[in-house]
Amino acid sequence: MNGLPVVSLRGIVTRFGSNLVHDGLDLDIVVGDIVALVGGSGSGKTTLLRHIIGLTRPAGGEVRLFGEGLRDGSIHDRIARQRRFGVLFQQGALFSALSVGENIAFPLKELGVATGAELRDLVALKLAMVEMEPKHAFLMPAELSGGMIKRAALARALALEPELLLLDEPTAGLDPDRSAAFVRLIRSLHRELGLTVVLVTHDVDTLAALATKIAVLADRRIVSLAPLEETLQVDHPFIQRFFLGEHGRNALSRRNRNH
Repeated sequence: MNGLPVVSLRGIVTRFGSNLVHDGLDLDIVVGDIVALVGGSGSGKTTLLRHIIGLTRPAGGEVRLFGEGLRDGSIHDRIARQRRFGVLFQQGALFSALSVGENIAFPLKELGVATGAELRDLVALKLAMVEMEPKHAFLMPAELSGGMIKRAALARALALEPELLLLDEPTAGLDPDRSAAFVRLIRSLHRELGLTVVLVTHDVDTLAALATKIAVLADRRIVSLAPLEETLQVDHPFIQRFFLGEHGRNALSRRNRNH
């Protein structure tokens, strides 16, 4: 990649009808970072994630992944690029009619990566990576707890051994213990697999425990991209409310006690 950012957004403009959501937004995410994207309700955090993976197109600007334009090259080139990232959608977004194992196998089968016994071995490996057991492959999504849904969806996101992992509210709906366990799992996978991670979150505990940098989305653009300690020094109304309100202060206090 020659030192190029894993994700590069330049001049992103997003509109929904007359509503201007992003206006000339720039963001670079470099190899190995865990970047938490935070912003107020309606600021377009998940929309930005969808732009990055190509589910939606901005009205203006450019999205580049791994140094290449998101739609550059042939169909083969674009599929090869898509294999380099994995996505954990909010609520997991597992296919309800497929078992856990079939969900994890889905991207492997779709791209013809593996068949038969090799496929079963890969599913078992991905389950082990997210601290699930082989027997869990036979469960249906409706039989899983919230924490297990997140882990199964993460296993599917890791199926193609991506370099870039995108997480949309990964700890939403989890109780504090399950949330902390999921954060530990992401941190471990980041270290072991050399992942670059982008996560959308509103949870200060999660980002304080996980992120190497915070990208703050406000005023229709990224107003700060920095480690947590530097972010706290930025004089911006959203940053003051988000981090220095009661919930934020409590989360930062817990983080400081644990360090």
